[in-house]
Amino acid sequence: MDSAEGPVTEKIAGASIEIFRQGKGRPFLFLHPHIGMHGSERFIERLARDAQVIAPSHPGFGHSELPKGMSTVDDMSYFYLDLIEELGLRDLVVVGASFGGWVAAEIASKSCERLSRLVLIGAVGAKFGERDKSDIVDIFATPRSRWEELTFCDVKFWQRNYESLSEDELTVIARNREATALFAWNPYMYNPKLKARLHRIRVPVLFLWGEADRFAPPEYGKAYSALIPGARFELVSEAGHFPHIEQAERVARRVVEEMK
Repeated sequence: MDSAEGPVTEKIAGASIEIFRQGKGRPFLFLHPHIGMHGSERFIERLARDAQVIAPSHPGFGHSELPKGMSTVDDMSYFYLDLIEELGLRDLVVVGASFGGWVAAEIASKSCERLSRLVLIGAVGAKFGERDKSDIVDIFATPRSRWEELTFCDVKFWQRNYESLSEDELTVIARNREATALFAWNPYMYNPKLKARLHRIRVPVLFLWGEADRFAPPEYGKAYSALIPGARFELVSEAGHFPHIEQAERVARRVVEEMK
């Protein structure tokens, strides 16, 4: 990601973490999806016109170290509580996309002391449907081309020529997929305990959901938002599972408007 201020590597709770920083003002913590940071650049740059954006690569993702013993999103959420304290962040807006939305919900279910509000974009992490059937598309069992069709309104936002990528870029893709398997394979993309903890989130919450999302359909998002007191749910037109990628300008503007 191009950034005048990053990325930098910082020690957080003893682990070396890659952190992208951009902008000034009120702090926004952006928690990226399971696909990693790729594709989120325009969204972060737009947010940074109005805020200080702090965007770490999750432990085990990108170039971030995976701390010994960390194996669940529950573990990761406590790590992020440490990060928030160590960076001295207060009145914090947490914006989480997909897997990052799951992490954000876990954080807020434990402590909202330093948080002012959440924006959850296509968040996963909770189970609402039948026990023996996944609520969302299984990325490990779905061919890449089919996954792209279900995930994006327009696949051009993700299709990449893998033969042209550098060794470092390919390594990051592999690390992201490996970390996703570690944190989200079994059970697939949810914490069985999170659903019963969502009522503990006591800051304003805005759900933004791609109208054309066939990876985690809007019905899933509506069920999610219904369990958080006062949460609001809005659809984003012309977007699939990653509206912050497909409609970066519009979604960033909506997030900034929410903070005013």
